Amino acid sequence: MVDKIVFLDIDGTIVDHEKKIPAETKQAVKSLKEQGVYVAIATGRAPFMIEDIRRELDIHSYVCFNGQYVVFEGETVYEHTLTVEQLNALSKKAEQSGHAMVFMNHEGMRASVKEDRFIADSLSSLKYAYPEVDPDYFYKKQIYQALLFCEDQEEKLYLDNDDSFTLIRWHDYSCDILPGGGSKAVGVEKLIEASGLSRAEAYAFGDGLNDIEMIKHVGTGVAMGNAVPELKAVADHVIGNVDEAGLAKGLMQIGLL
Repeated sequence: MVDKIVFLDIDGTIVDHEKKIPAETKQAVKSLKEQGVYVAIATGRAPFMIEDIRRELDIHSYVCFNGQYVVFEGETVYEHTLTVEQLNALSKKAEQSGHAMVFMNHEGMRASVKEDRFIADSLSSLKYAYPEVDPDYFYKKQIYQALLFCEDQEEKLYLDNDDSFTLIRWHDYSCDILPGGGSKAVGVEKLIEASGLSRAEAYAFGDGLNDIEMIKHVGTGVAMGNAVPELKAVADHVIGNVDEAGLAKGLMQIGLL
């Protein structure tokens, strides 16, 4: 009988710094499922960016866009989008400030400008090529998350005591922009509800600033050894580094394997 659920972040948790899945992680996920533990992904990435990983690990439930798009067993159970009004205001401010943006939905992404170094550097860190350019993409498609490309602290220009969106830095040159109140914790809760399982028996593993709410929300929150200090400070456990089979060893350390 399935009575536990494990949420795994991707970058720095499932995949190592070369963006590869360690053999130990593949075996650990297989062993979890064999022991009746439900395994799901919780990531800031878009669904189209994780298809190979889901296929390789045989995972069919996931939280994407930091909680804004949730799929349980292949069926979409929750969606939360940025509004056209929000995106129009943000894109105008970004253009005035000389900052590029990328607009994302579950099918694809488009850049606001061409040949921006920050877009190229940020997305190449995820092994993704420069997107097609369409500054009006958000008028045509529902947008679950946008990316703002600027250096550290420059994102403060966009806050203005406005709680209609949430901004989380994930790269030296880029921040995620989510609808206000959005977080992985919200998406994780929606997936827990869909699964019929319990928050108390939910475990989450992550390494970034965007994992903080999720780690605090579940019954047991686990930070990777390579996690940011802010996440380690709120985690119930800190395990090994992703490049040293940290996830597989950590699952054994906390008694899930």
